[in-house]
Amino acid sequence: MPFVTRLTLKSGDGDRLDAVVADIKDRAERKGVELKGPHPKPPSKHAVALHKGLPESGTFDTWDYTVYTRLIEIVGHDDFARSVAAREYPDQIHISADIEQFDQIGDG
Repeated sequence: MPFVTRLTLKSGDGDRLDAVVADIKDRAERKGVELKGPHPKPPSKHAVALHKGLPESGTFDTWDYTVYTRLIEIVGHDDFARSVAAREYPDQIHISADIEQFDQIGDG
């Protein structure tokens, strides 16, 4: 039964994120791994209030930032998926992995 590993990569640095995703894609192509994506999601914008200290001191202007997300699916090739998920990435890159097992037609 094949496994599909879905990787979600997020970063506030879109250029660095695209470089990491391109590296994963190049490695997959060299090894003959079936890779779907990267699928970019729309950037999400966030605002954080910055307090000066005590509540009566007020706040500074908000800190605004953007988070960029890319989704990659690796079909089968469990060793490659494991190596990508376990790899060390720059601090700016956050990665999560979801694994799903599919039944093939005719099994069961």
